[in-house]
Amino acid sequence: MTMRSGGSHLGGHSDNVGGALWIFASACCFVVSVSLVKYLGRDVPPAMQVFIRQVIALIVLLPWILRNPVGTFRTRRPGLLFSRSMATSTSMVLAYYSYQRLPLAEANALSFSRVLWMVPLAIFVLGERVPTARLVATLGGFAGVLIVLSPGGGEQLPLWPAAAGLFAAFLLAFSLTGVKSLTRDHGQLSLLAWAAVLGTLFTLPMALLTGWVTPGPRDALLLMVMGAASTATQFCYIRGLTLGDSSVVAPVDYSRIVLSAAFGAIFFGEIPSAATWTGVAVIVGTTLFITWHASRRAARQRTEPA
Repeated sequence: MTMRSGGSHLGGHSDNVGGALWIFASACCFVVSVSLVKYLGRDVPPAMQVFIRQVIALIVLLPWILRNPVGTFRTRRPGLLFSRSMATSTSMVLAYYSYQRLPLAEANALSFSRVLWMVPLAIFVLGERVPTARLVATLGGFAGVLIVLSPGGGEQLPLWPAAAGLFAAFLLAFSLTGVKSLTRDHGQLSLLAWAAVLGTLFTLPMALLTGWVTPGPRDALLLMVMGAASTATQFCYIRGLTLGDSSVVAPVDYSRIVLSAAFGAIFFGEIPSAATWTGVAVIVGTTLFITWHASRRAARQRTEPA
C-alpha cells in the first residue's frame, strides 16, 4: 500500500484494465462492508458502527501519518475540512441506517443519486452553468429514484430509511464539491488523515447519544472486518482512478448494485422487484451520461486554445 502525502497521479500511460480491476475490488469490499453493516445492525447502532469504522481507518493510516505528522496535517483551510468532515460523517451514519433498514440493492441504488445531487449543487453552491442536456439527464435520474421508491404502486420502501439514504447521498455530494478545491493543496494522505481524525471526533458523541453498545468478541471481530473492508474500499477506488482514466474505469463501480443484489438474495433473502431494476437502470443510465458529458466537456476545454 503506497501513500502519497502530496499530489496525485501524473500523466503518462493509463492502465485502464488494471484500474478497472481495482475499482471492481473496491465494489467487492464495499458490498462486504455494507452486508456486515446490515447484519450487525440488529445489535450495533449505525453511529457506533461508523465511529468504529473511523477508528480503524485512523489505526490503518497511523504508520504513514507518523512519518510526517506536521506535514500531513498542515492546512490553510481548516474550516472547509471541518465542514466537509461533518457532512461526510453525518452522511455515513444516515447511509448505515439506510443499509440496515432497506434491502441492499435498493439502498445501493439510492446511494448513487449522489451523482444527480452534484448537478444542483454545482448550480447553487459553485455557481456553475450546467448544460441543458445534463439538467434533463438529472431530472430523468430523479425519476428513476421515484421508481425505486415506488410511490405510485407496488411495495413502497419504508419512508424514513429511504429518506435517510437520499439525504446521505446529498450530504456526500455536498462533501465532494469541496474535494476538488482541497486537492489543489492537500495530498491524498492529508485528506484521508483529516477525514479519519475529524470523523472519529464527530461520530463519538453520536455513538454515545444514540446508545453505546459494548460488542461481544464475535461482533467485535466482525466490526473490525467491516472497518477494514471500508478502508480497503477507499484505497482500491483511489488506486483504480490513479491507474486508469476516470471516465473509463469509474463506471465499473456500478457493479456493486448487482453484487449487493446477489448478497441480499443469498444472505438476507431479498429479491429486488421489477420496479427496482427499472429504477436502477434509469439511475445508472442517467448518471453514466452525466459523467460522460462532464468528462467530454472537460476534455474539450483542455484542448481549446487559451
